[in-house]
Amino acid sequence: GSELFERITELPEYYQTRTERAILARVADEIVADVAPRALVEFGSGSSSKTRLLLDAMERRGLLVGYGAVEVSEAALTAAADDLVARYPALRVEGVLADFETPGALPFADVPRLILFLGSTIGNLTREEAISFLGRVTGQMRREDGFLIGFDLVKDTETLEAAYDDAAGVTAEFNLNVLRVLNRELEGDFRLEDFRHRAFYDEARARIEMQLVAVRPVRARLAAIGLEVTLEAGEAIGTELSHKYTRPAVSAMLDEAGLVLRRWDTDPEAKFAVALTKLPA
Repeated sequence: GSELFERITELPEYYQTRTERAILARVADEIVADVAPRALVEFGSGSSSKTRLLLDAMERRGLLVGYGAVEVSEAALTAAADDLVARYPALRVEGVLADFETPGALPFADVPRLILFLGSTIGNLTREEAISFLGRVTGQMRREDGFLIGFDLVKDTETLEAAYDDAAGVTAEFNLNVLRVLNRELEGDFRLEDFRHRAFYDEARARIEMQLVAVRPVRARLAAIGLEVTLEAGEAIGTELSHKYTRPAVSAMLDEAGLVLRRWDTDPEAKFAVALTKLPA
């Protein structure tokens, strides 16, 4: 699944990763100058170029002390730590092995931090879930901390749907891989050929919905949990939601979570935004 997603981020239709990276390349030094963080704390373990853009900006200003990550995968956490220490030998690295929605105590609470939640991962949460998550982070922030969040923006349906249903079929394979995981982890007997990938934009809810649609009647069993699954042809299993945002919608959500919008940076076509937030003054 992780390998397939990395392939997705390189597809011509998937604008999100390269657009966010370009924004950060342009504004990383300004963000670091604004917050003056001594540690970068990231949801997800990032040794990718986006993370390094900010670490490099901190290093240029002589601020870089630590990097912390909240990561559900121990292997990913260890690999990221090894990569970053190789690049920044004096870097202190601390990890929290946890799901980002229940992270526990965030690392480096004793120094000013720049907390990252990039990639518009927040879009996979409902509005209520996103506000709850942001509120939990807010509860651990100090006045000097900054919280940098990536938001995929509302745009034309054609661009959005293409990003989740690419011509090469990589996203379809990524979606179908859900069934492989269910079969492996829960002793399932789903057949991938019984399903097709579907992704569509729900304009009223401003979100992409990804589904696995049964192409014929399906009867499957997840033996590990004793669950029988029966679907008629055309019925679907929902696999992902990806919400899209406007600046007013983001501002309202941040306000409910106890955060203020410090700066808002987008690309020239306003496809994506990176928002720097802080606690109220």
